[in-house]
Amino acid sequence: MRVVTKQRAAVAVVVCWTVAFIVGLTPMLGWNNLWRLQQNGSLNEDLIITCQFENVISMDYMVYFNFFGWVLPPLLLMLVIYTEIFYMIHKQLNKKACTTNHTDPNKYYNKELKLAKSLALVLFLFAISWLPLHIINCITLFCPTCDKPLFLIYIAILLTHGNSAVNPIVYAFRIKKFRDAFLKIWKQYFCCKDVPAILNQPSEKDRNENQNGNGNGNGNPNPNRDSQPALSPPQEGQQPSLEQMQEVKPQRPQSHNDDPTQ
Repeated sequence: MRVVTKQRAAVAVVVCWTVAFIVGLTPMLGWNNLWRLQQNGSLNEDLIITCQFENVISMDYMVYFNFFGWVLPPLLLMLVIYTEIFYMIHKQLNKKACTTNHTDPNKYYNKELKLAKSLALVLFLFAISWLPLHIINCITLFCPTCDKPLFLIYIAILLTHGNSAVNPIVYAFRIKKFRDAFLKIWKQYFCCKDVPAILNQPSEKDRNENQNGNGNGNGNPNPNRDSQPALSPPQEGQQPSLEQMQEVKPQRPQSHNDDPTQ
């Protein structure tokens, strides 16, 4: 039974984007600084304010709901999961026993270890990119009088935007399937729509099946050869067909020199 299928992957993507929209659009639904600005008299009659992040977005929303609710718990959970993954892979690599099909398991676990390292790198870059801005938001909420250098705020904001640009690069350089998919998209849509040859070649599994079965799994390179019906001789009073005439080979008349009795 396959754990990851196209249908489950599509459902997971839809759920992730739905949750992201709900979390991101929550300030537009009322959790913002409008009521505070109305209380302290910062709004004019036209309800026009200076468009600054801290003036519009509530720090309660950014810290308690966004950071403590949707950023920090998943980050810690993923950290625990990847720690367990690395532990299990290293544990399997240290074993000397082979699998039931007498193949070396090190090749499989080394591949899994490389993939886990790539995904862990993505998680690390996410933490480096987003934690500075959330830490600044926490300082703003819990220490309003603390001085925050403006250039640090700009750097933290640029890091959050740069994280989305770095992830495809990491996937392309670290994971072969992503790299092949990016090459296919580039060749197909940006470079004369030429699909790379590596993607058109049969996979290693298909090549092994073809070698073991000579193309049809029965050792017969032509599966239709044995299934063709034999040509029946023409009935009396019926002209032979073209195929039957081709099957009949002309015989050379026997000469006197070929007579074995002479």
